[in-house]
Amino acid sequence: MKKVYIAALLAVLVFGLQANTADLNSEYGTISVNTSANTSVTPDVAEVSIAVITEDNKSMQEATRKNREASQNISTMLKSMINTANGDYIKTADFNAAPIYRYTKDNKKILDKYQVSNSVIVHTKSIDKVGTMIDKALTLGATNVNSLNFSLSSHDNLCNSLIEQASKKAAERVNAAAKSVPAKVVGIKSMNINCSDSNSVRPRYQLAKTMLLGANASSDAVEETSVSIEEGVIKLNASVNATYYVK
Repeated sequence: MKKVYIAALLAVLVFGLQANTADLNSEYGTISVNTSANTSVTPDVAEVSIAVITEDNKSMQEATRKNREASQNISTMLKSMINTANGDYIKTADFNAAPIYRYTKDNKKILDKYQVSNSVIVHTKSIDKVGTMIDKALTLGATNVNSLNFSLSSHDNLCNSLIEQASKKAAERVNAAAKSVPAKVVGIKSMNINCSDSNSVRPRYQLAKTMLLGANASSDAVEETSVSIEEGVIKLNASVNATYYVK
């Protein structure tokens, strides 16, 4: 009996809500407004993926040993440069080991070498150290940088603030529009909000040329060709699309 009563009550409430909405739609007019708020912020978080690729012509074990040694050295160096208390961390990813084949002129497949690849990923708020991290990683056996991305640790708080600004702007505009009709705002029919970000300047880096100069490059040459980092700024944009009831 209780289940039947609750179901009937819910049906009445839903019907009442639908009827009320129908009444609003028929009794009142609507005004729709689109507003936005934006800001540009210097990123305070960097994530770098550093690749280590090693090879050996005779042994997969030897290619793996070389990779493990280089990756461990890079990880140890990175750990000494980050601040875990500040949310920094290091992890490894994308480990792969496989034989590499080549084809002869008569289309015969033969083993060329064994290759092992691994990525060391560092997530840090010490953006000013990223160039040095890449520099040192290259000298310790890293072969390339897979990716370099910048972000904001305060992304959600900034978005909430911008959404609040855009919402207040929407309310001001609809009241201004209603006043000129004239009409009176009596409620909100719908409101869609969105917050997105984009790098106005794509992060760029110039890899050190010491790999090309060779291990015997002079300290002056190394200094002149060290990694250069440009983090740019991140643009945050919040938008509010709202429809208000007026009478």
